[in-house]
Amino acid sequence: MIDTDRAVAPVARELGLGEQTLGRWVAQERARLAAPEESAAAEAGNSELERLRRENAQLRMDNEFLGKAAAFFASKQQSRNASS
Repeated sequence: MIDTDRAVAPVARELGLGEQTLGRWVAQERARLAAPEESAAAEAGNSELERLRRENAQLRMDNEFLGKAAAFFASKQQSRNASS
């Protein structure tokens, strides 16, 4: 589509895609080709954002686990103190 003058609608039908989806992809690719430095910076920013989201999710899970472990060991200690 970028290199030809074909319309979005027939190409989308051939590929089994929605016209809006294909049109958005074509527009994004044309923008990327028009300003490669800006696109590279945006992609780097998106990659960093995705990495930080994964790291944040992992840290939340670790924090939740540590909270549960602390509660478990605190209850064990209380039961030992109660039986002494």
